[in-house]
Amino acid sequence: MKLKKWIGISLTILILLSGLGYIFRKELSWMAFHVFFAKDIKDTLDRSYKPVGPDSPDPVVEATKPFSVLLLGVDQREDEPARSDTIIYSVIRPDLNKILLVSIPRDTYTEVIGRGVTSRINSAYAHGGAKMAIDTVEHLFQHPVDYYAAINFYGLTDIVNALDGIKLPIDKVIENKSANHIKLRIEPNKPIYDGTEALNYVRYREDSDFNRTMRQRIFLSALMDRVFELKNITKIPELIRIGGSNLTMDLNSDFILNLGENLFFNDSPPTFENYMLKGKDLVIRGDYFYDPDDSDIRYIQELLANWSDEETKLEDLMIPGAK
Repeated sequence: MKLKKWIGISLTILILLSGLGYIFRKELSWMAFHVFFAKDIKDTLDRSYKPVGPDSPDPVVEATKPFSVLLLGVDQREDEPARSDTIIYSVIRPDLNKILLVSIPRDTYTEVIGRGVTSRINSAYAHGGAKMAIDTVEHLFQHPVDYYAAINFYGLTDIVNALDGIKLPIDKVIENKSANHIKLRIEPNKPIYDGTEALNYVRYREDSDFNRTMRQRIFLSALMDRVFELKNITKIPELIRIGGSNLTMDLNSDFILNLGENLFFNDSPPTFENYMLKGKDLVIRGDYFYDPDDSDIRYIQELLANWSDEETKLEDLMIPGAK
């Protein structure tokens, strides 16, 4: 009888602990993350920290208020100048679990601040790094950029592979056929795509700027969903180590860890709202540019102001395109 009693008590305790483990699985995962991985991640992020100037302020530790990050996807092979072929003005609302992504086509014809010329917006990073890119985007939208993060496209391959691939909505063959472009082919309707396929998905350019920037936003959303799957929390240190050598930013490690904790403890991954700067084709002396629409720039200015205002409640957030 005593043996049965203790077996019953043991099973009850086991069931109780299992239930508590399930209920508090996020807390336990994050606790383990801090105990075993946080220091290594902090060290890696510190090595990627690169302020745009000597007077750049450090971010506050508490990542709870709205802030903006200029995301720069840099396409750079060995011995070539860096070009920011992906330019996205993002506004993060940790308080509302929402992220706004405003894509700027790389060929956007605008004044490049610091060079005294009007040219493609992606030339700003090539000539003046993150600072010139930030100054140029701030001038275009007449709205401040809080921080920047630049990642070399080639770092994406290993990141996606470390996550065992990601899900992408590809329903037809994607293939570069021009002799002037890198050869690539992606088959449709696969449940998971590996790192090389994801990189090709982002870089494919034989349709339109609109579709290309849309694919970039889809990829970011799919990557975020994959990272925040509970099973992948222990992979974050590896992802940070992989990305660290391909990443520069002026967000410090304390800020990023605090933001990650805030996002992880939400009931679901952050939801994205997407928009792309509208414009039309422009050819000058045989060169192609993307001429941004003045009225759309004014709309984006209003959109950014709305999302950046911490007084803006969830029900008052402007939904991109709903105008």
